[in-house]
Parts: sequence; structure tokens; C-alpha cells
Amino acid sequence: MQLNAAHEEIEAEFNALEQRLADPALLADQEAYTAVARRYKELEAKALVVRALRGHQEDIEAATEMLAEAEAEAHDEAEAEERRLLEAEIEAATQAAVGLFAELARLMEHKDPNDGKNVIVEIKGAEGGEEANLFARDLFDMYAAYAGRRRWKLEMMNAQNSDMGGFTDVVFLLRGDDVWRKMKYEGGPHRVQRVPVTESQGRVHTSSATVAVLPEAEEVEVHIDEKDLQVDVYRSSGPGGQSVNTTDSAVRITHKPTGLVVSMQDEKSQLQNRNKAMAVLRARLLQAEEQRRQDDLSEQRRGQVGGGGRSEKIRTYNYKENRVSDHRIGLTLYKLDRILAGDLDEVVDALAEAERLEVSS
Repeated sequence: MQLNAAHEEIEAEFNALEQRLADPALLADQEAYTAVARRYKELEAKALVVRALRGHQEDIEAATEMLAEAEAEAHDEAEAEERRLLEAEIEAATQAAVGLFAELARLMEHKDPNDGKNVIVEIKGAEGGEEANLFARDLFDMYAAYAGRRRWKLEMMNAQNSDMGGFTDVVFLLRGDDVWRKMKYEGGPHRVQRVPVTESQGRVHTSSATVAVLPEAEEVEVHIDEKDLQVDVYRSSGPGGQSVNTTDSAVRITHKPTGLVVSMQDEKSQLQNRNKAMAVLRARLLQAEEQRRQDDLSEQRRGQVGGGGRSEKIRTYNYKENRVSDHRIGLTLYKLDRILAGDLDEVVDALAEAERLEVSS
């Protein structure tokens, strides 16, 4: 097994990007710096494997030459031991290279254009009234715990609290390694089966919340003309509609060509709310553009968010049975408590493997 031209091109481009990022002059052009940094991140995993493979191949070549020299000389006990050590070194480097080639093949076989991006997550209570809002908060807490386990940074963008402490709507940003790769499977209607806190007879109810996972879009990826925006400002409000601010700091942005509307009110500064609203708007426009390229916009949107109805779901959380079922791949785990505490890797890894098999089939 040898590195081919495609592998060498990846390594060469990665080395060039590394040198550019070390150039202080690049920082003066933020748009160029963002593009270079993004491409660097896209190539990093593959380039580091190529580097490691090159190192193992050099070790094998050097040890093979030394072994040939040792075999050509007198065969005393010391030289025999040296040959055994060289053979063991060649075997270990060869086995390591085999594993790395398999990893490189996996990295090369499928490229999600959003890998390496941060994500914006939106959770909304759907069917079930206040119980759906409480479940939306439980989902938020689950993802916050998962982010903590993976050492991601969570940044709140907007939250609409419900009367009993749930969320009618919450939006947050996740930053860190493999955020999109891990979180992209979470988009869709989530269903909960449990006895609500408002239920006096102990009956199990079914409620739902929707989750949308959007790749964060940079300004260079999505151009938004200011003339296409309608920006309204108003006073922030809390549960029940009461005013929680005395200034017009909340912002509502309407993208007139598409009709998309984004509202932000968590920050006290109108500028900060506007910046966060624009980040969400860019992410939604990027997602819409990607779906248009697949000629499947309406189907994709229904596939991720759906109507929030109880019959539409990607996953069910059953409290009585301590069960989580992911209906897309037929996975059932009796560890609801652990999953709600952020132990999501077993579910995410199973979904990633199912996607890998589907792509390679």
C-alpha cells in the first residue's frame, strides 16, 4: 500500500494552508482568513493521517535497508538479535500503516460539505401544550450536557420561557470539534411519553417537540442584501407577555424574498440581538440553498422538522420503561436516564454507521 497522488495533493495543500495561517498579514483580511481557516479544518483530519502514514513508510524503508545490511554480514548472536528487532519494527510499522490506510479510506469516501462547521440548534415545544414546552427544556438540558461531555462551547442565542419553566422556543449555538458530524442527526420531531406534572390521575400522555439543526453560515457563504431586510425593533417580553425591558432592544428581521422571520430578544443590546438574528438567518438561508440544490426543499424540511405531530417522530423517549427508541434505524436502548444526562454517543454512533453503510451501498 502506497500513498497516491490524491493523498499527496491533500498533504501539499494542507502544508501551504498551514504556512498561510502563520502569516500575520493574513489576519488583516478577515474574509480571506476565514476562508483559509475553513479549508484548513476541512483537510486537517485527512492530512494528519497522510503525515502519519508517510512517517511509518519512512520507518519501514529505513528498517528494511538496515535489515538487508545485517543479513549480509556475519551471523553471530548479536546480529541475529538486531535482525529480530528490525523485523519486529517493520511488522509494527506495517500494522499501524494498515490501520491508517483504512482510516484514510473512510475519510476520503464521503465528504459532508458541512463537516467542520458549528451548528445552530432550535428547539420548539409542539403538540402537548405546556408539557411539550417542558420537554423542549429537557431536550435542551440533554444537549447542554452532551456539549459538556464533548467539551463544546454552548452560546445561548434566544429563549422564550413558558409559564411553568419550559421553553416554547430556544435557540443556541454549539462550537467545537465534530459538532455538525455529531449533531446533524438530531433534527426532527422528538416524542415523549410520560406522566405530566399537570396530570393528577397519573395517566401517561404523549407530547412532542421539534429540533432543527442548522450549520452555521459565514457571511462569505451567504450574501444578504440589506435592501431585502425588514428590521423591526420592540421591547422584550417574558412569560405571559409581560415586558422585561424598558428599551426597544428586541429585534425581528424579515427576509422579504423568502419570507423567513427571525426574532431575538435575550440580549439587552439591540445590536447584539441583531447580530444573533443575522447569524440564524444566514444559517436558515444556507440550509434552504442546499436543499434547493437537491431539488427537495419541502420534503427535506418535513423530514427534519415535520409538523411536530405525535405520529411524526424520529425518536421516542418513554419514561416509564426508561426507553429511548430511534425510529430511523430501529434502535432501542433502555437507558433513558443516561441519555437525558448527555450520554448520546451510542445513539449518534449508530446513526453515523447507518449513514455510512447507506452511502457505501
